[in-house]
Amino acid sequence: MARRVAEPADAPALPALDSRSIAPATVTPLVYDAPLRTRLEALRELVGLSRTRLDSRTLSEAGRVLDEASARRRLSGQHTVVAIAGATGSGKSQLFNALAGVTISETGVRRPTTAAPIACSWSDGAASLIERLGIPPRLRRRPLPSGDGDSPLRGLVLVDLPDHDSAAVQHREHVDRILALVDAVIWVVDPEKYADALLHERYLRPMAAHAEVMFVVLNQIDRLPGEAAEQVLDDLRRLLDEDGIALGEYGEPGTTVLALSALTGDGVGELREALGQFVSERGAPARRVSADVDLAAARLRPVYATRRRTGLSEQAREEFADRLADAVGATAAGEAAERAWLRNANRACGTPWLRLWRWYQDRGEPATGRIPARAQADEEATARQRVEQAVRTVADRASAGLPAPWAQAVREAAARGAQGLPEALDELSVRAGVPAGRPPRPGWWPVAVLSQASMTILQFLGGLWLLGQIIGFMAPNLGVPVLLMVIGIVGGPLIEWSCRMAARGPGRRYGLEAERRLREAAAGCGRARVLDPVAAELLRYQEVREQYGRVVGA
Repeated sequence: MARRVAEPADAPALPALDSRSIAPATVTPLVYDAPLRTRLEALRELVGLSRTRLDSRTLSEAGRVLDEASARRRLSGQHTVVAIAGATGSGKSQLFNALAGVTISETGVRRPTTAAPIACSWSDGAASLIERLGIPPRLRRRPLPSGDGDSPLRGLVLVDLPDHDSAAVQHREHVDRILALVDAVIWVVDPEKYADALLHERYLRPMAAHAEVMFVVLNQIDRLPGEAAEQVLDDLRRLLDEDGIALGEYGEPGTTVLALSALTGDGVGELREALGQFVSERGAPARRVSADVDLAAARLRPVYATRRRTGLSEQAREEFADRLADAVGATAAGEAAERAWLRNANRACGTPWLRLWRWYQDRGEPATGRIPARAQADEEATARQRVEQAVRTVADRASAGLPAPWAQAVREAAARGAQGLPEALDELSVRAGVPAGRPPRPGWWPVAVLSQASMTILQFLGGLWLLGQIIGFMAPNLGVPVLLMVIGIVGGPLIEWSCRMAARGPGRRYGLEAERRLREAAAGCGRARVLDPVAAELLRYQEVREQYGRVVGA
């Protein structure tokens, strides 16, 4: 219930002074301390690094805090802007007038009474601060100078706001806009509406981080009999504690809670003294900005902070490389290279008769070794599926535990890298799968070839010798030619078998080398196209995570 401030009938009128009549004063800009400057710089860097990964709505609050902090820093550091806010009938305009010591803001039974914010400055140099609030010159006031010439509220800029629960939308918009710009707030509540859900849910609870720059004043205690004022005040403290607002009790930083009566003046002096000390410290603007940074950081926490360990483990990288190697058939290529080496060794070190028989068999058999076109197409489709599965798996592992925007960025980076990866692996398998040139030959290979040729020559010599004896050209002597032929017939396969046994080791090494080259080539291709872009996204997240840690002061 609103009531006018009682004034003695014979008291002289105390006209409020228009701020346009005050000469401009030298303004000392606000200076933030080093920790706050570090946090602001980190927040600015954080927003810059995140613009391409987060939508503008997510970053809007942080951007607003940076803009307001920069704007406030350029303005006076000798003044503290304090808004008086409250519901209809709470008596905030009465309290405004009581603090000013002169009737500035109209009070009465008409609701809402305060249709536009009114500013009152206790010292010069606050014009730019008031202009920032959008308060026109006709609504700027100055209290009458105090008798001692130096008011305890010097440096205070007090703003009387419209009712925050006003039926007029424009009034509520004024309240919300100015509350985001002032350095501190005095919330005025009355015994009837101190527990109003609108006040606590829309204003006090969201502003819990600003506890150090808030006053909560229980007005109209003259209406409460006996100990009822203390009971209501205790219940108000309980509600503020449930809202998460730290109470400045026992010398701890937090919200100052007072009980007073703007009508009778009871408790107003205590509030004026607390305000005087609060303003003289000149720390409210920086604390307000710091609280804004805290609030912005808390809202950004879901998109930056994670409790899980993130990144690509060495095991995940190796498994990705193994999957790509399987997709290009590195193992099969190595086995094929090994068979090719052994086949070449058998041809070089085998008996002429066995090679002739194999040639005949290969010539007579149909060409069934070629892969049908459909089978080749199916194999390519399977390889493509393996590549896609490998990319999805490594993307899921890399994005595990990341906040949603950064996990999405990692998956998109992997998907972009996967485009054209199967085709690149196909070309790579053609280049790296088959070793260029003839396979290398071990040092014993020429000796084996010469020995096999010697066995063949012994067979021919023995055969010719026997033929000469049969036609009578030479004297009969079966022992020597038969021995030569037996040596050649037995020695040839024996040498071939020995060479085959000796060729297993080099052939295996040759196949493993071919498999290794193809595996490394596939791993390099996958690393360049998928792992490196994913690692770049993870590095960017690590950078923003570190910047976020600086913002929250970790």
